Amino acid sequence: MDDLAFRDRAVYLPATETLVLADLHLGREAVSNVAAPLGERSDLLDRVATLRSTFEPTTVVFAGDLLHSFSTVPDGVEGTVEALYTACVDDGLDVVAIEGNHDQQLETVWPTSIESAVTLDDGTVVCHGHEEPELSGKRYLIGHDHPAITIEGVKRPCLCVDPTGYRESELVVLPAFTRLAGGVELNRLRADALQSPLVSSVEALRPIVWDADVEQTLQFPPLGEFRRLL
Repeated sequence: MDDLAFRDRAVYLPATETLVLADLHLGREAVSNVAAPLGERSDLLDRVATLRSTFEPTTVVFAGDLLHSFSTVPDGVEGTVEALYTACVDDGLDVVAIEGNHDQQLETVWPTSIESAVTLDDGTVVCHGHEEPELSGKRYLIGHDHPAITIEGVKRPCLCVDPTGYRESELVVLPAFTRLAGGVELNRLRADALQSPLVSSVEALRPIVWDADVEQTLQFPPLGEFRRLL
């Protein structure tokens, strides 16, 4: 983790000046059962802007599931996609979109090409995680499973790291960037319960939580070593 910075459900890689976030699930608000507006667009735009200001990346990678709906693009989503892309480009950043399993309509709203996976200059392969990548690297950075952990009754999104989790290389699993996803609670999952074929064991995952109240990263042992304490 010394060469990664975790903040607000996103990861920054200083060596490549790259910000990576996954699972924005744009349009989830439109299909929710909540009558009052949830502020999806403003929340995402504001948080991505804060991350850009904090880390000053040269590249932003959206690592899959930019969209929520498989078959349609709800009203307003195209505008949100355009606003996210334009804000990054106007800052002079390179922007990469990785296709996730929810992104079947992404090509209708994304202004440039869409990748299945990319390799960063430090050897990190970024893909969504719903299927195994053809690319090989020294580290694999994915989303897809929306990991979260409950500590003292509070459910928190978490980053997960397994030093030799996939192809004997480091595996890093991002939480969902959208706040509208509840997250998959790791505490009570069986060893093979996550959906990504890149995750071989929940027990080996080391949860990492960003505590916004104190602006501090909290790192825990592999889940199998302390699950009984939660």
